[in-house]
Amino acid sequence: MARVKRGNVARKRRNKILRLARGFRGGNGTLFRTANQRVMKALCNAYRDRRRRKRDFRRLWIARINAAARLNGLSYSKFIGGLKKEDVRINRKMLAQLAVIDPKSFTNIADEVKS
Repeated sequence: MARVKRGNVARKRRNKILRLARGFRGGNGTLFRTANQRVMKALCNAYRDRRRRKRDFRRLWIARINAAARLNGLSYSKFIGGLKKEDVRINRKMLAQLAVIDPKSFTNIADEVKS
């Protein structure tokens, strides 16, 4: 049986991992074994956090809407419930931006919900 040396394949595989590990501290960016572990961990974290980011932003928007709604004499749940009753279709991201950038228009929306 012929001897298989794997020169190109093995080197390409290792270089691919080391390229992904570029910028990691210490041996984690230069030594293949530790770099391989760090890259696998980093990819797992990235996958998890792409989903977590959506949750975190929604929490932030809700906190901002709640603060602005309370300035207008409403709780968050009453405000959102009123929006649904009035059939006002603005998502939480836009409501949060209104609360921060243009409080007057947010107050107009809150007044519509109150009435």
